[in-house]
Amino acid sequence: MIPNRSVPQSTVIPQLAYPDVRRAAAWLCDAFGFRVRIFIGDHRVQLHIGDGAMVVTEQKTPGPQRNSGASVMVRVEDVDQHHERARRHGTVILRPPQDYPYGERQYSAEDLNGYIWTFTESIADVKPEDWGGESVEL
Repeated sequence: MIPNRSVPQSTVIPQLAYPDVRRAAAWLCDAFGFRVRIFIGDHRVQLHIGDGAMVVTEQKTPGPQRNSGASVMVRVEDVDQHHERARRHGTVILRPPQDYPYGERQYSAEDLNGYIWTFTESIADVKPEDWGGESVEL
């Protein structure tokens, strides 16, 4: 792939729609720690977090996207600190930070448009077979 400054360099780039693109971008930055990369009018915003990216797009249908089936997982350095930041910004916490047998500490939250986000921190390097997984390609 050739580099292009007009698109994030991440391999996977989720796109989520919100009624007010700039308001959503500001909220995602404040509550979840994203950074604005590029504003594209009032209908798109490219955001970064860590080495990942996402695009906020203009929502064409009215109302929140609750139960849309869309969810995003983001790896962070410190889940507890991230959770506290999100909580301070009024984020609806669906599941508080918890350790899992597959070596992750995670919490889940709902954003201002009803999308579900899971934030995860690696706390151990666990072989998938140790918790019931099946290694195929590592």
